[in-house]
Amino acid sequence: MAENMFKLRIVSPDREFYLGDVDMVEMVTTEGEVGVLKGHIPFTAVAAPGILKIHEESGIKEAVLIDGIIRVMQDNVTILAEDCQWPDEIDINRAKEAKIRAERRLKGEEEGANLDRAEMALRRSIARISAAENHM
Repeated sequence: MAENMFKLRIVSPDREFYLGDVDMVEMVTTEGEVGVLKGHIPFTAVAAPGILKIHEESGIKEAVLIDGIIRVMQDNVTILAEDCQWPDEIDINRAKEAKIRAERRLKGEEEGANLDRAEMALRRSIARISAAENHM
C-alpha cells in the first residue's frame, strides 16, 4: 500500500458495497461537498444524495451515495450508507419517473404531498440520473 493510501469501507443494509485502499474519497454531505485524504482531521457527517468519487491507484470510480453516516479517521473512512449504487446498477427510466413524480409533488399537483420527502426524492433521482448518464 502506498504511503498516502487509506482504507475505505462502504456498507449498506444489503451488502458491503466497497472495501479497499484509496488515496482520496469525495462525497456530498448535508454541509456541502467534502474531499478526504489520508491524515484528515477526524469528523462525522451525514451523507446527502450525490456522486461519490473513489480515487484508487488505477483511477477514479464513481457511485451514487444515497444518505448515510460518514466517519472519517486519520487512516480510514467508513460510510454506513442507506443505499449506494454503481452507475450500471441504476435503472435510469425508473430514476426519471421518480424525478417526474417528485417534481409534481413539489409543484403542488398532488394533494397532501409531503414536501420534505418530495425534495429528498428529487435529490436522489437527480443523483442517480447524473451518475447513469455520465457512464453511458
